Amino acid sequence: MKAAVIVFPGSNCDRDMAVALKAAGADVEMVWHKDADLPDHLDLVTVPGGFSFGDYLRCGAIAAQSPICKALARHVNRGGYALGVCNGFQVLTETGLLPGALMRNAGLKFVCKSSALNVVTSSSPFTEGYNAGDIVNFPIAHHDGNYTADPQTLQVLNGEDRIAFTYRDNPNGSLADIAGVLSENRRVLGMMPHPERAVDDGHGGTDGQALFRGLIGQLANV
Repeated sequence: MKAAVIVFPGSNCDRDMAVALKAAGADVEMVWHKDADLPDHLDLVTVPGGFSFGDYLRCGAIAAQSPICKALARHVNRGGYALGVCNGFQVLTETGLLPGALMRNAGLKFVCKSSALNVVTSSSPFTEGYNAGDIVNFPIAHHDGNYTADPQTLQVLNGEDRIAFTYRDNPNGSLADIAGVLSENRRVLGMMPHPERAVDDGHGGTDGQALFRGLIGQLANV
């Protein structure tokens, strides 16, 4: 199974993502944001966390204009898989590959802590390693993680079982406690919490392992 990690100026979770993917069995390539094309025969493209382009303008907005994001859109639009975490989630919404937007946290402060999440659905390649109703703990570290969408979009997300994770304590004011959402074809996940920082006992928890192992296992059999 072959995966890519896109790297922007200001990315700081790219290596964490690569380590988590490799530990789950993936062959990983790092891809610079100025590249116009992705490597051949990719199964998964990941957009990691960080502060791309210093979070100027809007978080993820400048990164979404990078040449590689056109290739990312082509990958997704032809049915490829993609995972965006934190800043990566912001990039996916800015490119229009996922609905909604990430606004400033309700408390207008950067939040950095471990956060308890509900697994809302196990019906996706990203969450099949869990059971719906499971509680997991992933780190969060963001200033603009307040997920918002119009009422019609929220109705669609609920009706199509596309809310992947919700917060148990809603640390940022997100609409309906949303921490992660899926695309219509369930092949793209964007989430603010960091599963790649929860794959090693030395980091305080391993609840993220099931996400990566389940996803890599699923894609290896496609």
